[in-house]
Amino acid sequence: MASGLGALAADGKALAGVSAPKGPPRKVTWDQYSLKIDGKRVVVWSGEIHPFRLPNPALWRDVMQKMKALGFNGVAFYFDWGYHSPAPGVYDFSGIRNVERALQIAKEEGMYIIARTGPYINSELTGGGYPGWMFRNRGEARTDDPVYLAAVDEWMTQVNAIIARHQVTDGGGNVIAYQLENELGKVEPKHMRQMEHLARKARRDGITVPFFHNSAGRLPDWTPKDSSAAWANPGPTDIYAFDGYPGGSCDVHANPAGANKAPDWGIYGAPGPRAGALSSPATPGFAAELGGGWFDYWGSNGTYACTAERQGKGYQRVFYGTNLINRITIHNVYMTFGGTSWGWLAGPVVYTSYDYGAAISEDRGLRPKAYALKQQGMFVQAAEAVLAEMDKGPSLAPLDGKVKVYHNVNKRLGTHVVFAAHNPLDGKGEERFSVRLTTRDGEYTIASLLRGQDARMLLASYDMERQRLVYSTSELQTHLRDGERDIALLHGRDGLEGETVLRYAGAPKVEVLAGQVQSRWDAAKGDLVLNYVHDGLARVRISGGGRAPMLLLLADEQTSMRFWTQDTGAGRALQLTPALVRSARLADGELAMTGDVDLDGAIEIWGPAFEKASFNGQPLALTPQPDGSVRANGVKGPDAVRVPDLARLAWTRRMDSLEAAPRFDDSAWVQADRRPSAAQTWTMPERGQPTLAMSDYGFHHGDVWYRGRFTSSDPKVNQLELFYGAGGAGMIQVWIDGRFVGQHELDTGRSFPETTDSVKLDLGKLTPGEHVVAVMVRNNGHNWNLMADDFHREARGLISASLTSRGGQRFGTPIAWRIQGRQGGEELVDRVRGPMNNGGLYGERAGWHLPSTPSQGWQSTRPTDAPPAAGTYWLRTQFKLDLPRDHDIQLALAFGDTAKPRSDRDNRALIFVNGWNMGQFIAHIGPQRTFVIPPGILNPNGENTVALAVTTDGRPENALEPIKLLPLRTTRGGVPLEIMTGHDEHPQK
Repeated sequence: MASGLGALAADGKALAGVSAPKGPPRKVTWDQYSLKIDGKRVVVWSGEIHPFRLPNPALWRDVMQKMKALGFNGVAFYFDWGYHSPAPGVYDFSGIRNVERALQIAKEEGMYIIARTGPYINSELTGGGYPGWMFRNRGEARTDDPVYLAAVDEWMTQVNAIIARHQVTDGGGNVIAYQLENELGKVEPKHMRQMEHLARKARRDGITVPFFHNSAGRLPDWTPKDSSAAWANPGPTDIYAFDGYPGGSCDVHANPAGANKAPDWGIYGAPGPRAGALSSPATPGFAAELGGGWFDYWGSNGTYACTAERQGKGYQRVFYGTNLINRITIHNVYMTFGGTSWGWLAGPVVYTSYDYGAAISEDRGLRPKAYALKQQGMFVQAAEAVLAEMDKGPSLAPLDGKVKVYHNVNKRLGTHVVFAAHNPLDGKGEERFSVRLTTRDGEYTIASLLRGQDARMLLASYDMERQRLVYSTSELQTHLRDGERDIALLHGRDGLEGETVLRYAGAPKVEVLAGQVQSRWDAAKGDLVLNYVHDGLARVRISGGGRAPMLLLLADEQTSMRFWTQDTGAGRALQLTPALVRSARLADGELAMTGDVDLDGAIEIWGPAFEKASFNGQPLALTPQPDGSVRANGVKGPDAVRVPDLARLAWTRRMDSLEAAPRFDDSAWVQADRRPSAAQTWTMPERGQPTLAMSDYGFHHGDVWYRGRFTSSDPKVNQLELFYGAGGAGMIQVWIDGRFVGQHELDTGRSFPETTDSVKLDLGKLTPGEHVVAVMVRNNGHNWNLMADDFHREARGLISASLTSRGGQRFGTPIAWRIQGRQGGEELVDRVRGPMNNGGLYGERAGWHLPSTPSQGWQSTRPTDAPPAAGTYWLRTQFKLDLPRDHDIQLALAFGDTAKPRSDRDNRALIFVNGWNMGQFIAHIGPQRTFVIPPGILNPNGENTVALAVTTDGRPENALEPIKLLPLRTTRGGVPLEIMTGHDEHPQK
């Protein structure tokens, strides 16, 4: 569990205002081809991650190092306003919210940064990233309404100061682009004025990198003002950017055909309002979000694994390759690591896991698709100079087959790029293709085969270090200069024939060191022709012929995926190993490598000379190989992991929902008697009645309690009608005079659920006199504001309440309400875990979720025992872990049968681990049954506390299912870990 440096205690101190020494300022320019950093063209191959969805800063480095190893040179961050601000004027950038640290890590790992600061970000977050207090802000959001802009300026002042310190343009960091707004599809004057305001504000705050806006679905909005596209809607941006999700999800209702058509969103697109990059012909093609998966929703069948496969290797090769050939040179995959919407981060449309089917799964493991993405990423870095400056070449109609073929030319370098894509609707079958290509080296026919959903990016007339590649039907993965010789790695699908042609002044010497490779010399053309079948790793040493010696490595798909490359500080190294190689540094004759090892294995290394080597500090016994590499066996895999059986532990239980008791003291609660409201209610409360919406009283997240009193002598009063808002899968529970009368749940089973509803509850025969109604509403998130219609202000909690009869008669009997949510409402009670960790359950307000909760009042139980009563009860247990050190061990809490998305049991549980709210399990809705608990939230070598707040209707058959502590992934390696202990103060009830 992470590293030879041992576990570090997180001190929670902010780094705000403190950054590493600045380097020289770099100039960012651009043209229609690409960005240029100090005049050098770059292809930004970026992936999206969200630090707020991984509550341990040490693991930010873990994910970014994995991205770097996969060939990414850029990372995009959203910045969640609500994550940092519990109340107006209150901002926290410490501990897990220290985004300055994320920016610094990205710089240290050599990653360009795309900063996406909001104010609105969407991202399937509650309120689309707005803080809770913005749900009671009456300004019209995403416009120039001065009330709204005053709040926005407060946030932008804070976050812009951090971004400004980390720009390439002043030498402070690696931020190369700044997003003004996100998916704002309205361009009315009030929206235009808001955008101009945001741009002026950013420039005043010191932002000097280029501006962009992410246009949803390639709408031609917010292009630069000098765009020549007739359909463009210009704004205060420097570069036009867009998003696109061609792959869809595994939800067959939403996307029955699936990923079957790779769109042309760049130079091959058809002109028009949805053309993509053609909306701004003078700026680089910029896909600010390109689907790396899709989100999942409450009540689904659990589609992340399916999405990961459906948008897997073939999808990436076809769709991302189509983007590259369309000259999309700023390419950001959303998501590359999705993470966890822990606490109350999630919006109504998603459950806790935000795995997304991404290349790096929620448990931070590499999916099979990640290795194909690595092949692409290494190619992009190797051939960057070619890809960054391409134009359409002469059309190459395939001579046979149904393969779609593109042809680009880099005129400056004289290099040709041929992209062939096979994308059948069913993902099956195979097709041959051949094209006739004329280059500076001559005229050639290039022929090959594609199986299923697949694509090939082929180079011709390409200068590969000191070699000339005439063409190859194998794909380039990387090449490097190794002293007096060059090394090149090409790859192809297992069992497919390959042909590589190299140009020499005279006949070279060819030595086949491994594999079956046939060679012939064409003296008339000066071509060395190599023919082979991709099977394992073929090694060919070529010397003479007027060029530097070269080692040519020809790998099949599986072998290719085990190659890694890094800059050692003394030249590039290349490794072949099943382990993940994070870094390699050469100093004083020793090559020190770090990485993750899943199984005992070997490593083979090419690159600059060294005398000794180590992996994760373990010395390696090196054996020289005939091709000039060195090999070492004995790279040690992980130790065995043992975790406690939670069913055998001592558990205790305590009843919550004390607020339901008639004599509960609510005198300190807030009177719900306010008339002005910022809430949208759709079905309005009765005219003249006070607002009941929870956010109008400063309570925004999780559970909120209401207690109402009314006096009635009419025997016909026997029904209570409630209209409430609670987000997707939200719920309401109701008591009358301490007697439970029922519960109701909101919409599930689709990606965009209804988030408000009404319920009628039978009160039975009431005696004359005063009665007390107690209501608990669980708010599963505030709506987006994607359409700029203030939908984020839809009311949560109670909206209206009426006393009626079962016959439909309505009574004007007034109900006097009081409201209580999280202690202090917008006061930040838990400064370590932040404003999203807790709602308003009695036990949360009393600190029952915290490790140091006293044992008084708790009774022994088994977690599967029948509920004590309707409402919420708490389960707690403690255990000690002693996991192997220098490991990364990812554990999870799992409920019941993890192979099933849901059960017949009607219950839900909030999951607290060492005081951290790590998600919500809903047995009968699902689909999530396994909850990732990041290392550092769980203490790998110390005491741990699990507390569950279980909500049911009290029936015995709705008891909780068995709970397990489940190892998901174990590797030797990782990064230095921080233990996120938090504080154990007990807030007042």
